[in-house]
Amino acid sequence: MLQQIYYKYVEAPLVVRILGMAVFFITLFGAAVHFIEPQTFPTIFEGIWWAVVTASTVGFGDYAPKTVAGRVLGIGLIFIGAGFLSAYFINLAAAAVTSQNTLREGKAVYAHKNHLVIVGWNERSKEIIDRLQEMPVPRHIVLIDDSLRENPYPEKVVHFIQGAPYKDETLKKANVKDAATALITSDQNKNEVYADMNAILTLVAMKGCQPSLYCVVEILTTDQVINAKRAGADEVIETNRHASSIMLNSLYFDGISHTITHLLDPLNGGHLKVMSVKEEWKQLSFRELASLLLQDRILLIGIKQGEKASINPPLDTTFNSNDELLVIKH
Repeated sequence: MLQQIYYKYVEAPLVVRILGMAVFFITLFGAAVHFIEPQTFPTIFEGIWWAVVTASTVGFGDYAPKTVAGRVLGIGLIFIGAGFLSAYFINLAAAAVTSQNTLREGKAVYAHKNHLVIVGWNERSKEIIDRLQEMPVPRHIVLIDDSLRENPYPEKVVHFIQGAPYKDETLKKANVKDAATALITSDQNKNEVYADMNAILTLVAMKGCQPSLYCVVEILTTDQVINAKRAGADEVIETNRHASSIMLNSLYFDGISHTITHLLDPLNGGHLKVMSVKEEWKQLSFRELASLLLQDRILLIGIKQGEKASINPPLDTTFNSNDELLVIKH
């Protein structure tokens, strides 16, 4: 029994061990002074109170030993007890500073669940994090990046993990196995092919940790889109293709890029979503369903059939069981 207690004590953190020694000596000296001078310290509690005040160098003076033996005991308590208490507070402060540095430098393990993991620090991820913080219910975010040396959000709205996102050690620190969603952004400091390979490698590592994790991956080259899907990407963002489409529209329609950005901004109250076709809607035409959904402030703009989307189809279009609706919902 005593051996088990000893091993647990030895394995405990240094701050806990020092505090334990301080409490032990304060209790020992407090009990001893009670037995040496029972008239001055009528109970053990008074003795412990005196020991605490003496060891902490506060010295209220409400209790003080009268005999030589009691004063010698007090001298010993000052040398021993005060030393342990000083060491305790010094180590406590050092532990707090170390913990703060560990968080800032991205070395601390994230312990919560259902969080969003964002891989890569760049203007896109910064914009996403800033926008998420403006949402009515902010998301718990873990940022993984191997180029940063400290958390870019020191106010702790983001938990930073420093390291390569495809390594198990890094993913364990980010608690990926308990995450809800992952966004893997492309490293545009690398050439496009290498950046896509790095993103797919990270995707494979994350899916290995948690196969059910919903992963959104940014891919720059069209050739790698199929490989990202094979690796298990739930959604692929083709940045170059999307940007090219907006640029192409801007060549024909002035100001369309601003309009599209405004339309897709969730903070403006509009959310572009995909909805399943309910059983009672299958007999309706596109015109009839659009009028019905408008009553709930849902704007029907198109139909998604597999990988193919049809925007503003003929008004007499009907729906199949596997069709999905493209809507803008408040």
